[in-house]
Amino acid sequence: MAKRPLSGQTFLAVEDSRFACEALRIMCQRSGARLRRADSLEFAARHLRTFRPGIVLIDVGLPDGSTLALIRELSRSEARIGVVRAMSGEDTFADVALAAGADTFIAKPIKSVSAFQATPLAELPKDARPARVRPASGDAIVPDRITYRDDLSLAADLLASDADVDTLNDVTDFLIGLANRADDPGLADVARDVERACSNGPPSADRLQRLRTAIEDRLETEQMV
Repeated sequence: MAKRPLSGQTFLAVEDSRFACEALRIMCQRSGARLRRADSLEFAARHLRTFRPGIVLIDVGLPDGSTLALIRELSRSEARIGVVRAMSGEDTFADVALAAGADTFIAKPIKSVSAFQATPLAELPKDARPARVRPASGDAIVPDRITYRDDLSLAADLLASDADVDTLNDVTDFLIGLANRADDPGLADVARDVERACSNGPPSADRLQRLRTAIEDRLETEQMV
């Protein structure tokens, strides 16, 4: 129990990135917990109709609805989830997530098991906490690169046709989070450039092509690894 302090706990990760979720799966495995994934708010609702996880991890930036509404619903539910934890690659979401009722907020990417374990252990009901906890390894978690390629392919598909500004905002937010998780500042910079341009309307064709090319280059590199 000391080595795996979250034994017996089930996490639900409401997260659209397979690469980020693979990292969460590894951290759950090393902590003794189980992980289920919902890649959209729609699937999160389906999961929550059939089982009650002890801990819910919610990516605040999902594109298919209001994640803040889900946080409010879970935090005010009569059958209260043990820990509702909001996540985002943007620190600016912290205040609104906590105001909506999240027990805690953590910035993405979460790179170590110790950082992953810290808040659930502090927030779980006392009878669900282990009596003794052995310090977790601070080693960085490295997810399977196949899931990185899957996320890049998803973004490429969304950018393959003429996307509206809302879709572009969703894609660039997704790519920035993915790039941060993969330690790829170049991709993050190109995605941020398109994101900034979207604040003034549809970005130029040149900007979009630079983003598409950046994704294609990484997909080619990943296929060679």
